[in-house]
Amino acid sequence: MSDAPPTPGFRPASAPEPEAVVPPPIAPTLLQLFVAFATVSLSGFGGVLAWSRRTIVEQRKWMSAEEFNDLYALCNFLPGPNVVNLSVVFGRRFGGIPGAVTALLGLIGPSFIMVTVLSLLYARYGSIEALQRMFMAVAAAAAGLTISTVVKMSEPILRAPLGPAPATAVAAFVAVGVLRWPLYEVLAVLIPVSIALAWWWRR
Repeated sequence: MSDAPPTPGFRPASAPEPEAVVPPPIAPTLLQLFVAFATVSLSGFGGVLAWSRRTIVEQRKWMSAEEFNDLYALCNFLPGPNVVNLSVVFGRRFGGIPGAVTALLGLIGPSFIMVTVLSLLYARYGSIEALQRMFMAVAAAAAGLTISTVVKMSEPILRAPLGPAPATAVAAFVAVGVLRWPLYEVLAVLIPVSIALAWWWRR
């Protein structure tokens, strides 16, 4: 049996592989928050949800896909526009009250100016037939963008062990989208039921 010292870098076959350490995301500065949400605001073709997720999760990696889904679910539960809520909650998480105000101003400031100008132009030229056909094409493209975002946001749910979440999503879709039941009544039933099911599943 050899007593020679092990070769540098040698690891016995039985030794466990070292776990990869994932560095925590770097918190954005106030300027970065404003620029990010202003870019989302100005790029918000078809709604800004898709662009918010792309900026926060895919480009800047400030959140994982699962964290973004959880945050967006909370913002759906709160009163007010979902993405506006998201900007406030996200900014508050990384920058406190100044961060919340900065993210909100970045989201609504540029779009407010742009929509004001476009509304004046639409009031003058909106009756042109060619412009009406263009709006129909834009609406179709916006619907496609929304569907692609839904698919991306569903990936973390589908990767996880099947639990009550997919069933709750299907129930909400059937109740509101197919049966045309009132939204508030459906939410009043599904929210406490889904919370109870999630608590039971994770025990």
